[in-house]
Amino acid sequence: MTENQWTEFVKIREDFKRRVKNWNDALKTESIVALQKELADADGVPPYPLENAVVYNTAFDGVTAESDVKLIVVGDNPGKSEQLNKNRTYLIGQSGKIAEGFFRNHAELGIDFRKDVLILNKTPVHTAKTKELVQFCKKAGKTAADIVAESQKYMALLAFRLQQLFSCEIWIVGYGELKPKGIFAGYRDCLYGLYAGLGVSESATTGSACAGRDAAGYSAVGSAKMGDFEKNVFVYQHFSMNRFSIDLKTQGGDLHTVGKLHRKEIFGK
Repeated sequence: MTENQWTEFVKIREDFKRRVKNWNDALKTESIVALQKELADADGVPPYPLENAVVYNTAFDGVTAESDVKLIVVGDNPGKSEQLNKNRTYLIGQSGKIAEGFFRNHAELGIDFRKDVLILNKTPVHTAKTKELVQFCKKAGKTAADIVAESQKYMALLAFRLQQLFSCEIWIVGYGELKPKGIFAGYRDCLYGLYAGLGVSESATTGSACAGRDAAGYSAVGSAKMGDFEKNVFVYQHFSMNRFSIDLKTQGGDLHTVGKLHRKEIFGK
């Protein structure tokens, strides 16, 4: 990467790390840990050590000035393996292994999943299964629910900034909860708003919510980036249970065609 890209990336990375620490400190209470375990138990998840309520992706620390960022992949939220202290890395469970296999089997893409891809989530808040986030927000109290909402908007801004910095594609994998009543609707609306040129005030990175994509609440911060959105943002099924590859094959096999199809379904564009 260029010197300017490296300098900006380091700033973004440190802010990401600091933000997650603040959220993790705010949620690291006995009641929150007990609730996360309770929700996992109710879903039939075998017991596991719960070590981080909110997870920073330490793979970002392995990025150097010599790295070549070719792609941004956005998953859902950190699962039980991702939140362990020894890992704290996104998409390293079964879904991550499937993702690695996909890129290994498609050498024509020229992408090493663990070397050339920046992996983000729609929120860094941990639950054993993504669907548990809904009950988590209902039962954990206002502070926790606010952090889940705030973190989605921050993660959307993070993806936007990194995509603009490296001029690469964003693959959003897993889109069921991006629909209007889904837990990740806030992520969808904020990301769309950024590309629509509505922007986001600086306060949104420290707690203020992004507005809905057609609502007031953004501060104008430059020209619209819808051309970048249409060129670089794609939506797919999740890698889990091999749904990404199955859907790709079912829809005809062309990555960009399938990614645009689901993008239109979710974003309307």
